Parts: sequence; structure tokens; C-alpha cells
Amino acid sequence: MIDRTTIRHQAGILKALAHESRLLMVHRLADGDCTPGDLTALVGSDQSTVSKHLSVLKLHGIVADRREGSQVLYSLRTPCVLNFFACASAVLQERLV
Repeated sequence: MIDRTTIRHQAGILKALAHESRLLMVHRLADGDCTPGDLTALVGSDQSTVSKHLSVLKLHGIVADRREGSQVLYSLRTPCVLNFFACASAVLQERLV
């Protein structure tokens, strides 16, 4: 049986992913690294909002950042989260049948 601490951490990860803008960022990062500016253009929010979203994703270990010269690049640290989205899409498809 799984312990409550693990459940609590899993819930935190799901909460971190439970926002449309953060999901857009995760899906974009699945295609490769990008800058916060790239993600700002994608999401259509201001830089500070995107930065807050990235902080949430980073806190939960979903994304990582690194500096290259004067630029910060974000990457998907745990691409396995995309497996969950594939499962969620299957659930949605099943509901439509």
C-alpha cells in the first residue's frame, strides 16, 4: 500500500500540471528546450506570469533550467509526464464513444 506522504507529493505534481498555461509549456518543452520569452509568446501572458508558472513546474521537478551565456533555457526534466497525458487523452476518447 502506498503511504500518505507519497500520495501528497503526487497530488502536488498533479496540481502543478493542473493549469492550461503550464500544460501548454510542458507540451512545448517536450519538443525541445526554449527560453521564457518563447513560452511567453506561446501562452500569451506577461513575462512575470510565465515566470511564476515555470517556478511551480520547477519546484515539482517537472522542468529544469540552465544558463547559456546571457540566456536561460528551460527543458522538460521528466518527460514521463507525457505518458499521463496520453492516458488522459485515451480516457477522453473513451468518453466520446
